[in-house]
Amino acid sequence: MTFRFDRRRWLQSVGLLGFFGSWIISEKSRSEELPATEGGGFTSSILNPAKVQDTRFAPRLSNGQVVQPAREVPIISRTQVLVVGAGPAGVAAAVAARRAGAQVTLVERYGHFGGLWTGGLVLLVLGHIVTGGKQVCMGIGEEMLRRLEKLPGGIINRKPGQNPTVDAEALKYVMVEMIEEANVEVFLHSWAVDAILEEEGVRGVVFESKSGRQAIVADVVVDATGDGDIFAAAGAEFEHRSHNIGLVSRIGGIDKIDKERAAKTPPPRRLGGPTPAPGVNWVNLTGPEADGLDVRVLTRLELAHRKFIWQHLQKIRQLPGYESLFLLETAPQLGVRITRVLKGLATVRYADLKSGRRFDDVVAVGGSTNGQHGEWQVPYGALVPQKVDNILAAGRCISAEMQMADLVRLIPNCFATGHAAGVAAAVAALDRVRPRDVDVRKVQKILKEQGAYLG
Repeated sequence: MTFRFDRRRWLQSVGLLGFFGSWIISEKSRSEELPATEGGGFTSSILNPAKVQDTRFAPRLSNGQVVQPAREVPIISRTQVLVVGAGPAGVAAAVAARRAGAQVTLVERYGHFGGLWTGGLVLLVLGHIVTGGKQVCMGIGEEMLRRLEKLPGGIINRKPGQNPTVDAEALKYVMVEMIEEANVEVFLHSWAVDAILEEEGVRGVVFESKSGRQAIVADVVVDATGDGDIFAAAGAEFEHRSHNIGLVSRIGGIDKIDKERAAKTPPPRRLGGPTPAPGVNWVNLTGPEADGLDVRVLTRLELAHRKFIWQHLQKIRQLPGYESLFLLETAPQLGVRITRVLKGLATVRYADLKSGRRFDDVVAVGGSTNGQHGEWQVPYGALVPQKVDNILAAGRCISAEMQMADLVRLIPNCFATGHAAGVAAAVAALDRVRPRDVDVRKVQKILKEQGAYLG
């Protein structure tokens, strides 16, 4: 008689199957994408019992200078369109390019989509309407808002002529849905650090992650980093600007304020505005004007803002009626508004807004903060560097005058220019031409088919 040890029956007999059940999986299932285990089950494996990091190419300190030996960077992916940065501009660009028929890869430094819209808690959708309440920022960004309408607690004040407020977690979920539905290849937790160049222009990016330094090769790159990191690394001309750098927070317990007692004292400042979450407000901290490309400045502001937000709320809680308030969250992402701005073949100008100028090569239309003026058009040349090829800008770093900075950087106008850049990149890749040589009429046709408004 042959004895066969049955691990499952043994675990059942000693009552441990419920605890170890999530651990008992086949080698085949280990390689599959599995949801998180429930009930506190943990899994762990030794991937390499004797791993030693290769230090041949590590930076060396030599004569007081740090020098890194030349090395070959492994290519992790090849794609037609590479979008760097998954904020509202980047997500719109990636979805648009994929729907236009191109193979698309999206790289994002954080672990979520949405950029400052979600990670920065800039929840107010401002800048998409013009005089008379007409909405001009449409297309893929508008699709995001419509999807939020279908989710409980996804969005409030979603009415014509109004500026709605979204829930960051609902929006992250919607963006994941849209990216997955479009079948876009994604790399999160990946910080793009350099541009890959060939004689004809940009051919991809090098990025750093927990997997080390790797490369993605592409026919066309969309720089949606917000800071113009890629077009700057590629040698495109840009303007370096400073702007206010703040930090957004959320306050809970708003619905528990004792209004009768609170009425006896002047209302405190910085209680913010409502969000889709009951009893929760979002509070915008403008912050000082500073250089968003200086890591020392960014560090100092992170520390100072977080201290101020905490201390300020504690002072409010000492007022009669406000004892129930609590700090729910400070944004994990600092509110950098403007840093690098591309010098493109065309520029978004304030004079054109005032005159209502229209462009034959319009690819996006922007609005205002409270409908106080008419629509303004973004010419295609504002996305294209003057000299460097195979790269397009999207979002707040497109070519624009300083007077237009506070409109160009708004969320709806970012997803409008991202939509345009994504379609243009797809057309350039599929037609095998430089972005500066694309058939703009073809780009406009596809944008309209995808729901964009061009005036």
